[in-house]
Amino acid sequence: EHHRQRAISAQQVYGEKRDNMVIPVPEAESNIAYYESIYPGEFKMPKQLIHIQPFSLDAEQPDYDLDSEDEIFVNKLKKRMDISPLQFEEMIDRLEKGSGQQPVSLQEAKLLLKEDDELIREVYEYWIKKRKNCRGPSLIPAVKQEKRDGSSTNDPYVAFRRRTEKMQTRKNRKNDEASYEKMLKLRRDLSRAVTILEMIKRREKSKRELLHLTLEIMEKR
Repeated sequence: EHHRQRAISAQQVYGEKRDNMVIPVPEAESNIAYYESIYPGEFKMPKQLIHIQPFSLDAEQPDYDLDSEDEIFVNKLKKRMDISPLQFEEMIDRLEKGSGQQPVSLQEAKLLLKEDDELIREVYEYWIKKRKNCRGPSLIPAVKQEKRDGSSTNDPYVAFRRRTEKMQTRKNRKNDEASYEKMLKLRRDLSRAVTILEMIKRREKSKRELLHLTLEIMEKR
């Protein structure tokens, strides 16, 4: 946006395109070394049609995607622990969504993640280090949208703007935008309550295991 505005201003002032006023364009590479490893070229036409199983709520994919730095870390961690790329993405996704302005602590991370303590500690330390080096507020990129409080903005980087008219709802039912937003809020609150109950369940299970271990220690003594 910045380069485009400068190029337009230069064209209006000088009447022609200046050499130093150009809009940068990303270069495309054709000779990639790892292309053959990703696309081996052994595809065979199947006998039946290709179909995709739709995602269900129980098998949602995490919003976080691995980058090259993450792949190096996961490959090193694989030598000592049992972890897959998808499992790593789910762990980082839970840590990001469980954090606000301040990242969660290690004890809170153990409640969020259902993994071994040593694995959680390794991923948590890596995540904290990467989050500190990140310039943005989160490692998961988010689309910049217009504020929901109704205030107008002239920010050119806002991707989606809300419509001024009311959302279209079914006329034979007394639904409107307010009731729809209430249902969305109710669903979010119920989902949060389920997460809290899962954490309480894990806490009580740990307390019970601690009690059994304490009794066992007393009997041994």
